Amino acid sequence: MLEVRHLTKTFGKLRAVNDVSFTIEGGTIMGIIGQNGSGKTTIFRMILDFLTPESNGEVLWDGKELNASVYDLVGYLPEERGLYDKLTIEQQIVYFAELRGMKRKDILEKMDDWLVRFNVKGKRTDKIKTLSKGNQQKVQLIATLIHEPKLIILDEPFSGLDPVNADFLKQGILALRDKGSAIIFSSHNMNNVEEICDKLVMIHHGEQLLYGTIDEVRESFGRIKLEIEAPDWTAEQLSALEGVDNVRELKAGHFLLTLTHEDYGKSIFEQVTKGQYIRTFSQKPPTLEEVFKLKVGESHES
Repeated sequence: MLEVRHLTKTFGKLRAVNDVSFTIEGGTIMGIIGQNGSGKTTIFRMILDFLTPESNGEVLWDGKELNASVYDLVGYLPEERGLYDKLTIEQQIVYFAELRGMKRKDILEKMDDWLVRFNVKGKRTDKIKTLSKGNQQKVQLIATLIHEPKLIILDEPFSGLDPVNADFLKQGILALRDKGSAIIFSSHNMNNVEEICDKLVMIHHGEQLLYGTIDEVRESFGRIKLEIEAPDWTAEQLSALEGVDNVRELKAGHFLLTLTHEDYGKSIFEQVTKGQYIRTFSQKPPTLEEVFKLKVGESHES
């Protein structure tokens, strides 16, 4: 289990990270979301001891300080990718895996399975410089994960990947989660976080705005999103109902309402249906993307 306690880091007059704390258990995936420059990479660098936390900040792995004695249990993919262009795929993966304590024989036995798992287009003997950027990224991901680390830190792993290749990455992450790894990754794509994460931390200007399970975070905003199919209603009529903040027409007769409070859902249901059947009436909490916009907007206003 990874425990991050009160991480703070200042560069000159800039407070890059301010009192961030969270916990990641084995067999759990956590997403860190935030805009560029919010402090996500700085948090990763403090976890990995590339930067020293200030004051009483500390990072623990299974209750002990995370230091060089457990580094072979860690897999880290930095946002700035780094491969050796003149090496072959095999040479590159073997090099990084040996740095993590794997034996060459074991690496070669596992390599083909990983190349297939990530659908790498290329032979072991192909040089890195001949690969597309997407395939280069997948090779570096394999080099990060092939030793099946217990703690995996991925900084923007989906960046530059098309939806098909992003799905290969998701399946690889889920497979390691199922084997008990604790996984943390940063992403701008809220759909990726919502789809595969158990927990999340939201960072903005170094401040921890939200922390919890995906459901806890979404439900904390209330079930203020209401999707209805009501061909007999117009957006103007729905906007006039008490408790409706705004209305967006998704397509003809199909609307998405934002409520001022979830309690208005019952009265709106009664008014729209008038005791009759309608095909769609779904009241739910905001998506992570909507939550992010709400919280970032609040922080700009405060």
